[in-house]
Amino acid sequence: MSVLLTNIGELVTNDPEHGAGLGVVPRAAVVVEAGRIAWTGPATRAPAADVAVDLGGRCVLPGFVDSHSHTVFAGDRAAEFAARMTGEPYTGGGIATTVAATRAAGEETLRARGQALVREMLGQGTTTVEIKSGYGQDVATEARMLRIARELTPETTFLGAHTVPAEYADDRAGYVELVTGPMLAACAPHARWIDVFCEPAATTAFDEDEARTVLLAGMRAGLLARVHGNQLAPGPGVRLAVEVGAASVDHCTHLSDADVDALAGSWTEGAAGTVATLLPAVEFSTRSPYPDARRLLAAGVPVALATDCNPGSGYSSSMSFVVALAVREMRMSPAEAVWSATAGGAAALRRDDVGDLRVGARADLTVLDAPNHLYLAYRPGVPLVHEVWKDGAQV
Repeated sequence: MSVLLTNIGELVTNDPEHGAGLGVVPRAAVVVEAGRIAWTGPATRAPAADVAVDLGGRCVLPGFVDSHSHTVFAGDRAAEFAARMTGEPYTGGGIATTVAATRAAGEETLRARGQALVREMLGQGTTTVEIKSGYGQDVATEARMLRIARELTPETTFLGAHTVPAEYADDRAGYVELVTGPMLAACAPHARWIDVFCEPAATTAFDEDEARTVLLAGMRAGLLARVHGNQLAPGPGVRLAVEVGAASVDHCTHLSDADVDALAGSWTEGAAGTVATLLPAVEFSTRSPYPDARRLLAAGVPVALATDCNPGSGYSSSMSFVVALAVREMRMSPAEAVWSATAGGAAALRRDDVGDLRVGARADLTVLDAPNHLYLAYRPGVPLVHEVWKDGAQV
């Protein structure tokens, strides 16, 4: 059955066929068939369909693609947040609190939390989400987290190398051997990606050599690479990500000129390079400096925006909030931020079937109770999502 979505005030397609940037079509329509986009264009030229839905002049954009989240966990860290708001610095050490709670939680508790957060995301227009492990840091819990995450999304990431757990504080090499050996073997069947927190400024995170060992082991097991890097201080994370061909390096808060050049240089003609994924809800929640998005954009580096939804450094599931922060705090234009939250996220996941509304793409659409995309930043904090379509069905 085909469905005509018509009387769209502004249609954001991210399709170059409709123009540069967002590929905006005013007074538009979309035809959906078999879960895919079958046609887009001016409403006056729309072909007939089995069913017509009038969207009342609202804005339609691709479903948000949240390419970085940690939504399977137990417990909370509200007290840690309150302490930061009164002046305590963020160091990343609070992850151990979540590890303890997640190890102690039953499978149904973890599943319920993950399901609730993914439903929350969907209700806010996020139709594609990536979910990481990393709060188990033992073989059984990491595998359990990824089994649950795989029930919720195909974009699952093995992050056993999130931090070094307390029991391995004096045997870092032993923990790297565990991550790259039995833990990887148990987790790889449930994961698409391998990730590592490469952050020499954090004593519990991983240095360049350790991170490289983890990434290469995961890649040998058939996983694709992504990296947490350059969050707390300048470091080797970005350059390591480019070296191994990672799809994305996430945070990018502290970048050298060499880092920016490496990211820009990774995008050779005909080959996908490394996306810079920025997570401004983390800076909001930790009172840290925001990444310099303008510097990356000026160098031609593709930028993605994601929530990093997690219980410690940023417990927001709202991509609309992230877009507003990117515009207000990182000086991105509304159009740049919307592109980064949709097509940019798809690039960070190396997906060509989401993040845009080209013919043949998945019919994942977010309908705003607003006339255009500017309202995402113009009305921050307001629940603007009117309805969401996933794989051609209203959800």
